[in-house]
Amino acid sequence: MKRRNFIKRASLTGLGLAIAPVIASCATEEKSTKKTVATTGTTPVVIGTWDVKRSTATAWEVIQNGGSSLDAMEQGCRIEEANEKGQSVGKGGLPDRDGKVTLDACIMNKDGDYGAVVCMQNITHAISVARKVMEDTPHVILAGKGAEEFAVSKGFKRENLLTEASKKAWEKWKEKSEYKQIINIENHDTIGMLAIDKKGDISGACTTSGLAYKMAGRVGDSPIIGSGLFIDNEIGGATATGLGEEVLKTVGSFLIVELMRQGKSPQEACEEAIKRIVDKPNSNFKNFQVGYIAVNKKGETGFYSVHKGFTMTKYQDGKNTSTPSTHYINS
Repeated sequence: MKRRNFIKRASLTGLGLAIAPVIASCATEEKSTKKTVATTGTTPVVIGTWDVKRSTATAWEVIQNGGSSLDAMEQGCRIEEANEKGQSVGKGGLPDRDGKVTLDACIMNKDGDYGAVVCMQNITHAISVARKVMEDTPHVILAGKGAEEFAVSKGFKRENLLTEASKKAWEKWKEKSEYKQIINIENHDTIGMLAIDKKGDISGACTTSGLAYKMAGRVGDSPIIGSGLFIDNEIGGATATGLGEEVLKTVGSFLIVELMRQGKSPQEACEEAIKRIVDKPNSNFKNFQVGYIAVNKKGETGFYSVHKGFTMTKYQDGKNTSTPSTHYINS
């Protein structure tokens, strides 16, 4: 996967920490002039952020076997959560600056119900715990130790999520960390998924281990309804990836769904959501990345990002393909 090179630079200004560039210099950036061809909508359909063909294939199989879009989303995300080599979600994710792997995830069904966990440790399948929060509690978000204890009460097993590879990467980072601007060996990201099943119902899910070497307790957009994920079964759904702080500030996924409600295509809505980020006063968009994917009720899809490097995987009409996104900046 190319997720690890996605976020160019993120800053935690209180301690002067920044994730240094991994995207080529934007000295010659200009707004993309590429034209995006509108997609033809068919259902069922499954889409995901990044090159996640195993996840989309798993979700597609669930739907083809008569499962719901919600079941498909959970099972698709679990594939990446168990992928230790991915170092972006679930087991093997890169830790915070204290060496602790903390997970965030949320899931949303056709009825608008939502469940999430934030800063959860020691449980691999955060997406499944988020679903349990949605279905088995009166709440929508559980955090930290409470989320972990809830997971254990539901039969999830505790395990060490810090693999040897991620531990070594963290130890190398610590050599020069000093809470100053640093060159980061890894930039974390997310898997977000959206699906429409055979009944025409839409669900979505989003799971991550967050920004690599983040401050302890940091939560990004991924588990937050309306930012990292939003579903409206009458209209469509959207999910985000990239620097969560910027997605949170613009409530990006909700914005995309509302733009589709107003008549925009998924592609047009994704492009407008990126433009909202870029056009903010004093936006530092040259130095961070955000990408969105979206689907409407017809099964039409869209995806767009600030910089090049983002990819969407789509399973539709029996074909499982990954396609590079068009982007706001050419560099």
